[in-house]
Amino acid sequence: MDSQNSSKKPPIGVIGAGSFGTAIANLLAENGEVILFSRRKEVVDRILKEKRNVGQIMHPHVHPTDDIEELCKKCFLIFPSIPSDSFRQVMKVASPYLRPDHILIHCTKGFDIKLEEGVSLIDKKLKLKPADIRTMSQVILEETIVKRVGCLSGPNLSKEIADGQPAATVIGSHFDEVIREGQQAIRSKRFQAYGSHDMISVELGGVLKNSMAVAAGMVGGMGYGQNSMSFLISRGLSEIVRLGKALGAQPEAFLGLAGIGDLIATCTSPLSRNYTVGYRLAKGENLQQIMESSTEIAEGIRTVNICKKLSETLDIRLPIIEITYEIFVNFSPFAGVLPFESTNRSYSWSTL
Repeated sequence: MDSQNSSKKPPIGVIGAGSFGTAIANLLAENGEVILFSRRKEVVDRILKEKRNVGQIMHPHVHPTDDIEELCKKCFLIFPSIPSDSFRQVMKVASPYLRPDHILIHCTKGFDIKLEEGVSLIDKKLKLKPADIRTMSQVILEETIVKRVGCLSGPNLSKEIADGQPAATVIGSHFDEVIREGQQAIRSKRFQAYGSHDMISVELGGVLKNSMAVAAGMVGGMGYGQNSMSFLISRGLSEIVRLGKALGAQPEAFLGLAGIGDLIATCTSPLSRNYTVGYRLAKGENLQQIMESSTEIAEGIRTVNICKKLSETLDIRLPIIEITYEIFVNFSPFAGVLPFESTNRSYSWSTL
């Protein structure tokens, strides 16, 4: 695609200027103009002045803005990349400016949950049913008039993408047009994009692996080797399949790039925010310290809590999830405690 042709195309929008949103914006900018939204004016001003954001050099085709209306009016294809706990609110803000002809392909690997006022996700008495949770594509459909929705998910560590290393992803959608538009926008010599019509499985693969990455970080932080890590990843995949199937996913979908591919990348790299949370827990820090000192959200913390409560309601055995949850609650800091043993429950490696 030459620059003359690409300049005639409408710009592509990215909502969210965190590390992944910025990496995606730079990828998209290789094929055309991009508008990158941040709600924080100081972030926009810094990008304009320094031509950098979250440690990444900005492509000259990326244009930052804090005006969501401007982005929605100018862009036909939009990639929201927002933490799950604020995704619904951002969609509500964008909703008045979104049209039925928009295409939204989200990059968020988390759940949305509706809780009664005053109820916290960490409340031990809280019961969650599948009907209480939403994927981000479901949030888009509930909060906007957009119908052509998709998701982007795969082994996509933002630092490696920003460094220009080869990678691949999956665009999941019920619509051929969404997959095609997403692929054309983001494909390059160093980044491949596959398509899948099984959107729920692609979404769930990206969400559920985050909880396993936290557990993997604990294994790494305790100094265990590749035997232990391989054990955890393989048994973790079994738990993902069990819960994913209960939530509507096809088990075989987890054997692909957006399933086992993403799981391996996130469970074995210190570049993963979720892995880092587990690693720091194993080194003796408590969860509050880790969250307060982190510049970006690790979705796995929230996902572990949600999956634990879903497993209770659905009566599904998820020992890695359960033990990780117990460590969050009871062993923080827990230096010297084996990550898969609990004084409250009779779990050990042999139970996984």
